[in-house]
Amino acid sequence: MTLCKLRLAIVTTHPIQYYAPVFRALAQQEALELRVFYTAAQAANEKRHDPGFGRAVEWDIPVLDGYPHEFVANGAERPRSDRFPWPADPKLNAAIAAWQADALLVYGWNAHGHLGAMRYFKGRVPIFFRGDSTLLDPLPWWRRVFRRALLTWVYRHVDVAIAVGSNNGDYYRWCGLSPERIESVPHSVDTARFAADEAEQTARAARLRDGFGIAADAIVFLFAGKFQPKKSPDLLIAAFVQLLVGPGAGLPLHLVLVGNGELEPGLKARAAAEPRIHFLPFQNQTAMPAVYRLGDVFILPSGGPGETWGLALNEAMASGRPIIASSRVGGARDLVEPGKTGWTFDAGDRDRLVAALAEAASAQRESLRRMGEHARIASTQWSTEACARRIGAIIQSRIAVC
Repeated sequence: MTLCKLRLAIVTTHPIQYYAPVFRALAQQEALELRVFYTAAQAANEKRHDPGFGRAVEWDIPVLDGYPHEFVANGAERPRSDRFPWPADPKLNAAIAAWQADALLVYGWNAHGHLGAMRYFKGRVPIFFRGDSTLLDPLPWWRRVFRRALLTWVYRHVDVAIAVGSNNGDYYRWCGLSPERIESVPHSVDTARFAADEAEQTARAARLRDGFGIAADAIVFLFAGKFQPKKSPDLLIAAFVQLLVGPGAGLPLHLVLVGNGELEPGLKARAAAEPRIHFLPFQNQTAMPAVYRLGDVFILPSGGPGETWGLALNEAMASGRPIIASSRVGGARDLVEPGKTGWTFDAGDRDRLVAALAEAASAQRESLRRMGEHARIASTQWSTEACARRIGAIIQSRIAVC
């Protein structure tokens, strides 16, 4: 008996370390035949300049292995343009049509060719959509009205939107999608990779702490990401300094900031007088499991705009660390269980951030470890495997091709 497979075409811009594991897991499902169409990158393993880090980035984990894919060259000056117009890309549409896809899953609509593909294939094959936009960032009333009108039109070209979390689901409903056109599949990371080799990664983290001269009994707060305004690392430094002269005075506390970016010179200048603030440059993916264990608590203080999820939170939790996140971080609503997996604070409110830091600082290390273990267990809900299973089940349930 020959198994009839559903042919799923995925459209996305370029290889991303978060998406590749999901694509591999989808490709292993017996009921699916998968092909990923990349619309921005023109070479398989090219380094890409990341403006947030201010440097070229080439991931040191495989992002193209284990699933069929092709790069569709396009002539756009800015292939990932987020400005009008959003033209159709005949080469992309032709490539998908030639492959004879039964369904289309589009990641993001405002890149070159993506909306054009949604419009071209609407009514020909079912259109599934995956994005992570939210309504968390305030807008002037006139921009909000314009945005809603535009997005209501855009999402008319989508049959089913696959929400990454609660805030994203609210966004789709605001855009006019009815409940039956919204499915939920939480954002994911490769939790198994971050949870693996605990003893080895803990030993590597201990060596990093030793390199900074941090005592074994000290509590370390960790930030890892781009040093850019939306991430608010300056707020974190100010809150940590306030903690040291206030409720955390006399406690063995340290702050480590990992990354690079435009704010780096100013951040280092502000921290120069405080020896308990340390910096580590950008660390690639294979180093991150140890980096997360370098800290006892991970913090994402973002004020936005545009912190639509914050996948570093997932990675920290999978590494067994409790988290602190601001109210503008899209994933905080789903990931933070107060007192169990971490704490939240109102974005931009330094005093509230200090209070969250103080509560974590006053906890016994064993208490933080228990919270970290709870976070690790909770993180399995957002694993690569769980994400792929759910996406595959949704697509199969909506389509009958055999």
